[in-house]
Amino acid sequence: MPPHTTAVALRRFGLGPRPGDTKAIAGDPRGFVLVSLADPARALLLDQTLEPSHVTFEATRTAQKQQKMAQDAAQDAAKDAAQATPEAAPMVSADMAAQPPMAPMAKAATPVPGDKPGRIRREAMIEEAAARFELARTTPHAFLERLVMFWSNHFCVSITKGQVRGLAGAFEREAIRPHVLGGFGAMLKAVEQHPAMLIYLDQAQSIGPNSKAGSRRDRGLNENLAREILELHTIGVDGGYGQEDVTNLARILTGWGIGGLQQDDDRVGRFRFTPQRHEPGAWTVAGKRFEDRGVATGEACLADLARHPSTARHIARKFAVHFISDKPPPALVDKLERSFRETDGDLGQLAKALVTAPEAWSAPFAKVLPPYDFSVALARGLGIASPPGEMLRLAAALGQPLWQPPGPKGWPDADDSWLGPSPIRERLRIAEKASSLTGKSADPRELAADLFGEQLSEPTAQAVKRAETREQGMVLLVMSPEFQRR
Repeated sequence: MPPHTTAVALRRFGLGPRPGDTKAIAGDPRGFVLVSLADPARALLLDQTLEPSHVTFEATRTAQKQQKMAQDAAQDAAKDAAQATPEAAPMVSADMAAQPPMAPMAKAATPVPGDKPGRIRREAMIEEAAARFELARTTPHAFLERLVMFWSNHFCVSITKGQVRGLAGAFEREAIRPHVLGGFGAMLKAVEQHPAMLIYLDQAQSIGPNSKAGSRRDRGLNENLAREILELHTIGVDGGYGQEDVTNLARILTGWGIGGLQQDDDRVGRFRFTPQRHEPGAWTVAGKRFEDRGVATGEACLADLARHPSTARHIARKFAVHFISDKPPPALVDKLERSFRETDGDLGQLAKALVTAPEAWSAPFAKVLPPYDFSVALARGLGIASPPGEMLRLAAALGQPLWQPPGPKGWPDADDSWLGPSPIRERLRIAEKASSLTGKSADPRELAADLFGEQLSEPTAQAVKRAETREQGMVLLVMSPEFQRR
């Protein structure tokens, strides 16, 4: 039996129903989803309290300078203190001399530093995460949030690399959200030139061996960014590229970096091209030769990769796997690939092609909610208004801390990635905790009927009805297939 169209709209193309949603959209579920695609501005996270990435970058850079000044002043004060009492010097052992000075005089001379860099990054990350979760919890346009989450994972960065911690949220706001209904090529360029990605994949360390800077330093190419662009971001591991393509793309991308990373300039925390670090020459990538035109060469290469036939196939299959099943219907993948090619990578049209495909509405709910999506579904379905940080900790406890994927490949989309005895037990524990956060007047039987309507199965309805306590009924509802799968 195919799933009910209302359930598909709210679960497959959404983040789970809120009370009242199922009834509200019953007249036109497809139209409800398509409305989300009508206005690209709905994908933006407009929060005036969130700083642009370059502001956070510059603030941490200033804090690092202040720390260095404080350390230097402390060392100078310690030397002055030692010179002021030379008669005491013979009494100091070599081991004691190697220890940091603790004299009151040295402490008094230490300037008071500003915020620590780690604190600035951590606070920026917390504020970004809270704003992101709150939008996911409350938005009526959940399909747009699903698209943001998909592309953010496709072009992932990780806060496990210290400098990225303060930039990951801004990366999503600045490089992903403005383009989720726009062109893939524009998103690709925005992503690869964003400081968060350049730091995450060590691009700032890449120097052309034959560039002016390379001839003066014992450093060379770093292929991380080039490899992930080819393997993960565009044509895919089976797209037909080789090691020579990776090396040549790395050569083309030399000079791409961040203003203020090594020295002061007028582009602190923003993308900056440094000709002195750029490897000269013409290079071939994926069968096309690119003449050396500085930064424009890399941009032209990205634009070409965005239009590559293998990129269309790679994106189409990944899109279908994410939204439908681990083994999506080949006909659906073909439709998505054709849409990507014929519209020059128009991501709004790609999303529309998915929503209007009959296969998307007839396929059974085969995908288990990943932990982050599960925590959002809990907040939406149960009306939990707890601080976002508390709900984000639930996702982390299930193994999916926000903006901390296991590697550049991002979080896995395979259904079995989130199954197994231990993850299921943890979901049960979290379901019990979430049920305690709901209002005492909430009736799980009424809530089940409200959230799932005609899609509510008889076994789930009976299990909730026969629960011995309200809390147990809530747990059974949350652990049901209706809640856990999409």
